[in-house]
Amino acid sequence: MIRYVLLFLLCFVPGAYLDGFQHVTCKSVIKLLHKKSNVRLHSHDVKYGSGSGQQSITGVTNADDVNSYWIVHGPHGQICERGNPVKCGSGLRLQHLSTQKFLHSHHFNSPLSGNQEVSGFGDGNGGDTGDNWILECSDDYWRRDGYVRFKHQDTNVYLHSTGHTYGRPIEGQHEISGHKYVSDNNLWKAMEGVYMEPASKS
Repeated sequence: MIRYVLLFLLCFVPGAYLDGFQHVTCKSVIKLLHKKSNVRLHSHDVKYGSGSGQQSITGVTNADDVNSYWIVHGPHGQICERGNPVKCGSGLRLQHLSTQKFLHSHHFNSPLSGNQEVSGFGDGNGGDTGDNWILECSDDYWRRDGYVRFKHQDTNVYLHSTGHTYGRPIEGQHEISGHKYVSDNNLWKAMEGVYMEPASKS
């Protein structure tokens, strides 16, 4: 019991990792920090007024916002066992904790920059391959202390933030879009959250 309490507390302290918890693992509930703009990946029950009309994805500066938690899953149609570290180069999905929508992209233009739209999609039980992202990182597994990129499997764009901000009803929130080129604007880092214990090794 003490171990789980300590784990919970350490999950919220940047740079403090128990032995064996250095990696992001399947079914962990995490926040993602954008390197350049210092916003966290966010969603809410607000639809785009253009493009697909699906649930909007934004970035927020408030580190305490409860609508910035995402659950790490395996790719569409595949199971990622709870506690298994996520391999660099593998596919994954990110499910918004509050609304249960999956981080998604497709061939619509984003509202502000004209890049590719990123949206929240699905009913919580399933979506499609447009929810799949390829994890790009330099180690064998997704380390919590390093920056990574998410490349959309179907369209080859990167999860991206340009710094464009919205007006009402989500004033000040940053546009999140898909961009076809590699840059510092598509680097993300795992931050606050509840990290699942790594699977036991026999």
